[in-house]
Amino acid sequence: MTQYIGLIPAAGTGSRMGVDLPKQYLDIAGHPMIYYAVRAMATSPLMAAVYVVLAADDDWWDSYDWREFGDKLHVLRCGGATRAESVSNGLAAMDADMQDWVLVHDAARPCLTTELIARLVAAVGNTEIGGLLAIPVADTLKRASGAHVAQTESRDGLWQAQTPQMFRHGLLQQALKTNSGFVPTDEASAVEVLGYAPLLVAADSSNFKVTYPNDLRMARLILEQAILEQTND
Repeated sequence: MTQYIGLIPAAGTGSRMGVDLPKQYLDIAGHPMIYYAVRAMATSPLMAAVYVVLAADDDWWDSYDWREFGDKLHVLRCGGATRAESVSNGLAAMDADMQDWVLVHDAARPCLTTELIARLVAAVGNTEIGGLLAIPVADTLKRASGAHVAQTESRDGLWQAQTPQMFRHGLLQQALKTNSGFVPTDEASAVEVLGYAPLLVAADSSNFKVTYPNDLRMARLILEQAILEQTND
């Protein structure tokens, strides 16, 4: 029986945040940021297991209590120098079948919900290739030359990729191994190089990636409000 398995690469340092610890461990409402990505996947009834890929020298993970997720959560200390390498190493180390669906999610997207996971699985689960959450680009796009505008780019047909990105274990493993000389910034781009066209699944702008300090403040507001609403219910 085909399973849905979560994979969260978390071996990066988050240097653009300007902090002394990896950004996935920055505090949001009493928990490290990565906790919320893990929670969304681990509490989804669709997910059979969740794997987190850490750097071998990660000293932060074990300082937190992860027992609430039980045997569904697995830690792999095989992170690589790039996201693609961490995902590839995680695929090789996890207990999965070639036909299982793997949902790769950024540790720095803490506002993922179980509803978005369900939407992705419902849309992609019957396809042959796979797909990803994304949103149509709404802002006007400018190509820069130094600090000045070189030209305005058409946003027609452009989407902003999010995660999770969902592909069969075997296909994703092949894609990440095949792209010699090309370092993909997401799983979909690796699969695209093989000649496939992943499905775009409309998501929500709240599922943004925390990259800069202002993003962290926004994520805190969203998650603190969600916690307050759950408490009031």
